Amino acid sequence: MFDWLQHFADWLIYSIIGIGAETHLGTALNFFVYDTLKILILLFVIVFLMGIVNTYFPIERLKNYLNAKKLYGLEYLFASIFGAITPFCSCSSVPLFIGFVQGGIPLGVTFAFLITSPLVNEVAVAMFLGLFGVKATLIYAISGILLGTIGGWLLGKFNLEPLLSDWVKKILESKLQQGEYEEEKLTFRQRLPEITRGAWDIVKGVILYVVIGIAIGAAMHGYVPENFFGQYLGGGQWWTVPLAVILAVPMYANAAGIVPVIEVFVAKGVPLGTAIAFMMATVGLSIPEATLLKKVMSIKLIALYFGVVTIFIILSGFLFNTIL
Repeated sequence: MFDWLQHFADWLIYSIIGIGAETHLGTALNFFVYDTLKILILLFVIVFLMGIVNTYFPIERLKNYLNAKKLYGLEYLFASIFGAITPFCSCSSVPLFIGFVQGGIPLGVTFAFLITSPLVNEVAVAMFLGLFGVKATLIYAISGILLGTIGGWLLGKFNLEPLLSDWVKKILESKLQQGEYEEEKLTFRQRLPEITRGAWDIVKGVILYVVIGIAIGAAMHGYVPENFFGQYLGGGQWWTVPLAVILAVPMYANAAGIVPVIEVFVAKGVPLGTAIAFMMATVGLSIPEATLLKKVMSIKLIALYFGVVTIFIILSGFLFNTIL
């Protein structure tokens, strides 16, 4: 879907600016240009679409529907599955998170999506299947979905809405006010300018965090060598799983991009469960993601979210090493 952006980044960095693709700087700048443009486009499109949805299906109506319908926790599973079939990395998932919160989706359900979306996608599943076989692929995919489902359910049990940032609270308040006085007789064409302005205002509000977060990720992507991690994780001791998760947090990559690195890890003697835990932490817990989330969450909420996901990934790593 974004191949044209990758071609543009290649052309700009390698041809126009003239920095070699084999250099650390070239790799980092290419990554920065591609991901910045991709995430800003995604953010605008998603928030724009959610603005259309909110116009015809107000936030209070959605909340009332979810409160009235007893889904017995299946809403967390559905959100997690939706996260698995959307091909986004952690930073790309943040725009959808903003859209869901803006749309009145309960925070726990939104977290279920946010957890699973970077962990599992169809490209990574296909690569995993070719590299590690059916059993490992099924365990990876099912565990990623269950991780999002249970994590979202657990986080949903807390009253976390007060821990959202003031910026998000203002957005929600404005949406509620719009729902009170908005005339149903307005045509879509009449509503379009307001929807577009609302989407652009949100993009302007997060653009600095997007640029900073991706810049951090680009630097790590371009300058941190793969073998730096592999040499510390191959012993098979119990502490290698927590260490793998800790070492992965500063990294930044999507699931498809990290699978070939995992293949190298396993080839060098790293247990597959430890390698999968490293992959999940890389794509699901990253400093760039935390930087972006700072715009929509308080530090306390980010710490709680990262803490729950970290514990689940470590437990999953131990389980994988036992089963595989």
